[in-house]
Amino acid sequence: MATGKVVVLSGKRKSAVAKAVVRAGTGNVTVNNKLLDHYEPLIVRMRLQEPLLLAGDNAAKVDIEINVRGGGIMGQAEAARLAMAKGLVAFLKDKKLEKTFLEYDRHLLVADVRRKEVRKPNRHGKARAATQKSYR
Repeated sequence: MATGKVVVLSGKRKSAVAKAVVRAGTGNVTVNNKLLDHYEPLIVRMRLQEPLLLAGDNAAKVDIEINVRGGGIMGQAEAARLAMAKGLVAFLKDKKLEKTFLEYDRHLLVADVRRKEVRKPNRHGKARAATQKSYR
């Protein structure tokens, strides 16, 4: 059995972490062992299809298997999309595709490092909310 080239890359968004395995194939994309065509809700599926649509015919040459854990629905979608796009660029070694991804949306290849701000002691509720002051 001949082993082909396999690329494994990860993507993060908030507390969601996605791992994408890209190998030569026929264009099948699975997210958590579910075909992308059956992934719900629709807005998440559309978000996940963006790298594939931008890649065009190149996307039909590879199979992508994504496992996502942690976070919410949209955080998982963003993490999976990042891992998928990075995997496509690494597998195909296509500078033109990388440029296309960066021009469309920088977050297809660069992780969004923003995190929730830590809540401060002796304050009410939120990270920046202070106690109310009254001068009368």
